[in-house]
Amino acid sequence: MGILQGKNILVTGVLTDSSIAFHIAKIAQEEGATVLLSSYGRVMSLTTRISGRLPQPAPVIELDVTNQEHLDALADRVKEHVAHLDGVVHSIGFAPEAALGGNFLNTAWEDVATAVHVSAYSLKSLTMATRPLFNGGGSVVGLDFDATVAWPKYDWMGVAKAALESTSRYLARDLGAENIRVNLVAAGPIRTMAAKSIPGFDEFEKVWNERSPLEWDVTDPVPAAQAAVALLSDWFPKTTAEIIHVDGGLHAMGA
Repeated sequence: MGILQGKNILVTGVLTDSSIAFHIAKIAQEEGATVLLSSYGRVMSLTTRISGRLPQPAPVIELDVTNQEHLDALADRVKEHVAHLDGVVHSIGFAPEAALGGNFLNTAWEDVATAVHVSAYSLKSLTMATRPLFNGGGSVVGLDFDATVAWPKYDWMGVAKAALESTSRYLARDLGAENIRVNLVAAGPIRTMAAKSIPGFDEFEKVWNERSPLEWDVTDPVPAAQAAVALLSDWFPKTTAEIIHVDGGLHAMGA
């Protein structure tokens, strides 16, 4: 009997089978959960195809987290498949090219606003859209990249991740009375589709290889996925507003 036996989990952001989100969905199923996926627009077909690589193909619900109509309809779309949710995974992030790559001082507000909206505010939007589906409590887990320091080339995405971290704390504060937990998993660098969009990603790899106390594998999303699944389970019933680092310990190391 798995640690998610009988639970219903919505996982966003599954685009490839190398992503952390895909492995969260896979492990969640292996641990007994019924999994739903969400996707949007032209990548819907990609998510549907990748769903077929899960142990059990999962339904794919259309959801653009910047589209209020989609958010308003989400609860009803979920109810077409399951009666309620026990957990939600926020694996959503995007910054325009102009907001990355060393252009920090010159990035226009429009590009910054897009990064913050999609990567941080969407945690609040998604949580509120699924809130009516939590029956006596649940777990919201977001994917993070440590925002306590400035990283090379990460620029306004780093600012958006700092906003994500703060958003998770305020959500935890305001939803705790409903027994809804909100936590983040701060993973080290993984070679995903999102990582490929970050200029100079190889610089991150170099830092981890040199400074991480535990050996780090940029091709292995499983440790971060396992942490997310644990947070979705009942094994962390009183943990909220927390950032769990799955980065080989690098976040705690000095120069």
